[in-house]
Amino acid sequence: MSYKNERYMKLVKDTDKSSSKKAEVTDKQAEEAFKTILTWIGEDPTREGLLETPKRVVKAFKEYFKGYHLDASADLLKTFGDVEGYDDMVVEKNITLESHCEHHMAPIIGVVHIAYIPNSKVVGLSKLARVVEVFSKRLQTQERLTMQIANTLMESLNAKGVAVTIDSTHQCMTMRGIKKEQASTVTNYYLGQFKEDLSYQNRYLRFIAK
Repeated sequence: MSYKNERYMKLVKDTDKSSSKKAEVTDKQAEEAFKTILTWIGEDPTREGLLETPKRVVKAFKEYFKGYHLDASADLLKTFGDVEGYDDMVVEKNITLESHCEHHMAPIIGVVHIAYIPNSKVVGLSKLARVVEVFSKRLQTQERLTMQIANTLMESLNAKGVAVTIDSTHQCMTMRGIKKEQASTVTNYYLGQFKEDLSYQNRYLRFIAK
């Protein structure tokens, strides 16, 4: 593995490690924080319609950011070797992406396309979507998310190559600030044979364009 890829893998591992060191905060403390925010925006957190809102928001945030408590590589431990020598790319398209940007905590909504070239073993297709789920349920930048998915698959599957594409809309651009409603962001990241051989990249891009 090149130094550049080692550095990116370190980024994945450091992110996982740092997430496990977060300060312990109780649900009650989080609810009080949301009450403060309600007051800050000009609302009355004691009015009937908002009495349960802090508790609901805390519950929702647990779902939005559950990825901090999950290990993406653990879902890739079980592989299948009985594939009769299949060694071409496996492509999983249009995996739903729901994440939040780390700059404004605004939603990122889109799709992820993944391809990998197996090295004698394959993984269950649902596990590819699971890797996306784990990393997307954290505060993210799209660039880092793309690399984390790719590097985790490459390392965990010992794949010959991995390609990841994310096509998404960032609500920090569509609902605030510059407010460009039609803007979308596309990121691509290639490893192994996808990076070294343009014919693999071109085939992959044709597959996901269909």
